[in-house]
Amino acid sequence: MVVLLIALLLALFLLPNLWAKWVLARHARGREEYPGTGGELADHLVRRLGLEGVRVEMTEQGDHYDPEARRVRLSPDHYRGRSLTAVTVAAHEVGHAIQHQQGYAPLLARSRLVTVAQKAEKIGALLMMAAPFLFVLTRLPGGLAIVVAAALISFGTAALVHLVTLPVEFDASFQRALPLLKEYIPAHDMAGARHVLTACAFTYVAASLSSILNLGRWLVILRR
Repeated sequence: MVVLLIALLLALFLLPNLWAKWVLARHARGREEYPGTGGELADHLVRRLGLEGVRVEMTEQGDHYDPEARRVRLSPDHYRGRSLTAVTVAAHEVGHAIQHQQGYAPLLARSRLVTVAQKAEKIGALLMMAAPFLFVLTRLPGGLAIVVAAALISFGTAALVHLVTLPVEFDASFQRALPLLKEYIPAHDMAGARHVLTACAFTYVAASLSSILNLGRWLVILRR
């Protein structure tokens, strides 16, 4: 049972990412009939939709939208690429810019939580390692419980960020990007675009489950 559980967990974490990579690669073939690259489509959409202050940039840090700088950032392959994967990813990131302009609550909540979670997760890891030493040194009643509670809150914050991320990503993909893509790619490519967006969404699902299981793992350890 233990081996089966471990295999199931590994599949849960690894398969969505492997599947996403396979889907992205499958649709990354150059399409000469497309009028522009992913970066050019993103630029066009930003201008067409009147997203004030938003700029499109190429980055080595992975595709994302930065709400603080108001930048749609695309990897070189997607910025320069003229493929279904490139234009679909570009439309998805522009979808986040649309969310930002419209004040989409889950996106704003995620942006605030990310900053808090990054600090909380680091503090939590330190507290977990320091808890036994602090207890031995201080001998304060309930001192260990306070430290452990603080650490669990930090891990819980990270799990919460991942959970909030899910509706943000699904909305950007299926409520924002897909309707836009219908106007720019052939009808027979829509199924492929939906395939790309679904594959990417499952990587966020896997990350959310991983974060929740990590929190659960610490709870089990502490109960012992």
